[in-house]
This record gives sequence, structure tokens and C-alpha cells, in this order.
Amino acid sequence: MSVLRRFVPPYKKFVVLSIVFNILSALLNIFSFAALIPILQILFKTDDSVAATALMGWDDGSLKDVVVNNVYYYINHFIADVGSTTTLLIIGLFLIITTLLKTGAYFLAAASVVPIRTGIVRDLRNQLYHKIVSLPLGFFTEERKGDLIARMTGDVQEVETSIMSSLDLMFKNPILIISYFTTLIVISWQLTLFSVVIIPLIGWFMGWIGRKLKAQSIKAQALWSDTMTVVDETLSGLRIIKAFCAEDKMRRKFDTINSTYRNDIMWVNIRQNLGHPLSEFLGTCMIVIVLWFGGVLVLSNEALSGPTFIYYMVILYSIINPLKEVSKVGYNIPKGLASMERIDKILMAENTIKEVAHPRQIPSFEHQIEFRNVSFRYGERLRVGESEGSGMQWVLRDINLTIPKGKTIAIVGQSGSGKSTLVDLIPRYYDVQEGEVLIDGINVRDLGIHDLRQFIGNVNQEAILFNDTFRNNISFGVENATDEQIVEAAKIANAYDFIMQSEHGFDTNIGDRGSRLSGGQRQRVSIARAILKNPPILILDEATSALDTESERLVQDALERLMKTRTTVAIAHRLSTIRNADEIVVLHEGRIVERGTHESLLAIDGYYKRLNDMQQL
Repeated sequence: MSVLRRFVPPYKKFVVLSIVFNILSALLNIFSFAALIPILQILFKTDDSVAATALMGWDDGSLKDVVVNNVYYYINHFIADVGSTTTLLIIGLFLIITTLLKTGAYFLAAASVVPIRTGIVRDLRNQLYHKIVSLPLGFFTEERKGDLIARMTGDVQEVETSIMSSLDLMFKNPILIISYFTTLIVISWQLTLFSVVIIPLIGWFMGWIGRKLKAQSIKAQALWSDTMTVVDETLSGLRIIKAFCAEDKMRRKFDTINSTYRNDIMWVNIRQNLGHPLSEFLGTCMIVIVLWFGGVLVLSNEALSGPTFIYYMVILYSIINPLKEVSKVGYNIPKGLASMERIDKILMAENTIKEVAHPRQIPSFEHQIEFRNVSFRYGERLRVGESEGSGMQWVLRDINLTIPKGKTIAIVGQSGSGKSTLVDLIPRYYDVQEGEVLIDGINVRDLGIHDLRQFIGNVNQEAILFNDTFRNNISFGVENATDEQIVEAAKIANAYDFIMQSEHGFDTNIGDRGSRLSGGQRQRVSIARAILKNPPILILDEATSALDTESERLVQDALERLMKTRTTVAIAHRLSTIRNADEIVVLHEGRIVERGTHESLLAIDGYYKRLNDMQQL
């Protein structure tokens, strides 16, 4: 199975231990049940062992005949020396000891699988998380967050429940089946040949139901993703839901999806629960048929004695349980494989932002950022013969822009004009389809991704903070930051005072996404984070647009301190915040239509002046 081939190799030693202990358990089980034959011989005083009057050498007959003769020989001596009752007791003690050893080996075999099972699930979660962190932002614009959460939770849990919980059965049952089947052939190949005709029919029937179950499981897991998506949207938009009195609407939507999921998963579980009774019924049918055929062989004296036949039936019945567990695995694994297919859509997703084999190194940012003939759209490159108007629309077209070191460049324009997309091209959150983005004359595609992003600091419109302390949020991404550096960054960002007024100072937890802070406080913490990183290039994406006047003043003051001696690219809706920019670039429908200082653009009486006039109203 591909899942095991991918994840089991680090746990090979546990696999070997499990196989060894399972083989030992199977052999002890066979030998312990073999004690039934002499017990029955003694109890029923049969004459089958009378002929064993002398020991046989290994060359005197077949292995089976030699072993049987010599065992009977020693039993006869025991009976002659100590009597039948004491011999029966000794054989019973042998059965107890072998059973104890068998159960001990079974426990060790099961215990050996536990590190494999828990380790693979841990590795799977790690791989999923590492892949999600490494994928480009474009991947997440096409995927629902609720669906991704469902794959990391519900689907991984299903893999653990369905596949990993079956590992013990997968290692143990083949060994038991092979061992018991070999024993059955040794006892009576005629009876075993008759029995083996029935087993493939049972296996085919179980496989057919398993395939049906897998198809149903895929559908059910998709519905689970829809359920998680509604939950995520509800938690994110709870304020709007209440404001628009839409509670009943969301309840109905959730109930519809949840009920549909319940109906699908109900039939999956019903089919799964059918496995045990169905396999037990088919197993009983097989036992009855074999019992009839074996009875014919015994009654016609066809080289099969009564005690041996009973031992045969015990072993045959013992093989039924592994076969039933194999059928259970046949039901469980398709559910896990359905979930694994959904997980693989993330694990196998292509990372389009690829790093070159030998990235170029630049020790520091010295000269300029340049956009040279840049065109971009959210999609693939234009194919040969495809017109510009087909497929995805261009977001940016023919952008030529130079941002010298130490200068502040402001990007303005209507919503949807491509401002955020333009600045996202600098740290390579996306790659351009045409043209190139250069830093100090080097294409950003030729730089190491981490090296490139170390040069860049971000302060976004929505301050993205983590459910952690002030200290850890400010020092996020900066290894070995000292307390003095963190405090200094907070002071420069105008965040020190309100941090010290909190319950535990810098060790105060700020809540989920900084929910315990006001908008201005969250923004100043994110500015402190950028100050501590101390990047030469700073990207401000509408950092003050969502703030009240007082908060905006404090944040703007912090931003001005941050922007000193740095190359800054600022996206702004409020034109008052970028009046002093060295150059203002006006975007309209993905193209640069105007550029200049605040005063020169007002004098042009074009797009910028219209934007400025609207904000003066």
C-alpha cells in the first residue's frame, strides 16, 4: 500500500519486531493446540498411537510421520511410567505454558506496532503543516480554509482510525493465515484442498463491498469539509450574522449540510458494521461444509483419525478469525484511503514559487528595486495563440517602475487597480508572467527566497498577530532577540506604554489574533515587529486605513520612525498619509497612469486630483 511505503521506512525495526513476535505467536498457537491430540487419545483410549513402539530417525520416513511417531512413543512411555492421569496433567501444563508464551508474544507484537501507528500519524500531520507553510499564497486563494482544516483534522483522524489502527491486523493476520494454512495442508491436503475453494469466494465478496464503501467515503469526507467551512465562516463572521439577524439562515444552512453528511456517513458505518456478522456467517457456512467432508473422510478411514480431525477443525476455526479481521481491514482501509486521497491533494500540490538550484547571494540592499515590463495575472502564462482577453484577466500590465534606495514610493488607486498585487511581487508571493522584478539588478527569481524576504518588512492593513504574548509577537521571526531590543522596538512603535499597563507587561497574552487589543494597538505591535526585524525594505499596505483619528496619529508617528533610512513602498487610501512621499504612483486598471510628487500630481488635474478631491468632501 502506497501510504505504508511512504511512511513506514523510519520504523523498520518495529516492523521487524512485530513480524518476529507474530511468527512466534503463530507457532506457539499451533503447538499448543497440537496438545489436544494426545489428550484426546488418552481420554478416548484410541488405538492410533499403539504402533509407536520405537523411535524413528529423520531418514526413516516423512517429517510428519517421524514427529508423530516419536511424540506418541514418549507419551506411551509416560503413560507406562507414571500413568494416564499424570500424563494428562503434564500435557495440560504444556498447554498452559505454551498458551502463556503465545499470549506474551502476541502482546509484544501488538506493542511493537504502537510506535509505528502513532509515529506515522505524527509524520503525516507534520508533512501537511510543512506543506501548507511552504505553499505560495496563490494556492490559498483557490482553497477554502474550512476544507484545509477538515483535511488536517477529520481526514488525518480517519487515516489514523481506518488505516493505522489496522496495522496490527495487517502484520499479524497474513502470518497467522499462512501458518495455519500450512498446518492444515500437513494434516490433510485433501480436506484443505476442498476448503480452499470456498475462501476466494469470501474474499471477492468482501472486496466488492469495500470498493463500494470507498466511493461512499469520498463523498462523505467532502461533505465534512463543507461542514467545517460553514463553521469557520460562522466564527469569522459572527458579528455580521448577528447584526443582520441571520442566525436562522445560518442554522438552516448548517443543518442542511450536517444532515446530508450524517446520512452519508450513516450508510458508510452501516456497511462497515455489516462486515463482522457477514464474515461470521460465511465462516460458519464454511465450517459446516468442511465438517461434513471431513466426517466423510474419518468415517471411511481415509488416513484421518478422529482426534486429528478435531485438531484440524480447531486450526480451521482459528483461521476464521484472521480471515474475519482481514475482511474488517477490507472495510476500514477504503475509508482511510478516501481520506488519504484528499490529504494528497495538499501534499502533492505543486509549489509554483520555486527556488533556483544555485541562488545568487547579495549581502545587503544597496541600489534599487526595479519593475521592468512587468505583467501579471492570477493564472498560468498565455499559451500560444491565446488572446489577452481570454482566460484570466491581467491584473498588472506593462509596469515599469524604479524605487531607489532610501526613497518612499506611494502606490494609490481605486480598489482593484492592482496595488497590493504589485507589492506582493517584491517578496515573490507570486511570480510574474511577463517581465521581471529586480533588486540591485538581480532578478528576484535568482535569489534565495528566505534571503530575499529577510530584506523586507511588512505592515499590513489587518495586523496579523498570534495567540501569544507581546514579547513573542514582537520577536516573531527574529531569533535570539534580547529583552532590550524588544523594549526599544516597542518604544519606537509607540506600543511600550499600553504594553506595560497590561497585566503581565510583555508576557501578557494578547488573545486570538490580538482580540484583547484595539485596532491601533494591534497595528503598533505589528510595527514593533517590523522595527525589530530591521529590514532595509519596508512594505506598508494601507497600514492606517482602518483606524480612528487618534490611533492613526500614533500609528503614523510610529511609521515615520520606522521609515527613516529605509526604502519604503506604501499603499495608501488616505492620501493625507503619503503627501511627503518622494514619488506617488497612480494605478488604474493595472497600469501606471500618473506619477510624481503630491503637488505635481495635483497640478496635472488627472486621476490623483480626482481621488484627492473626493477625500476632501
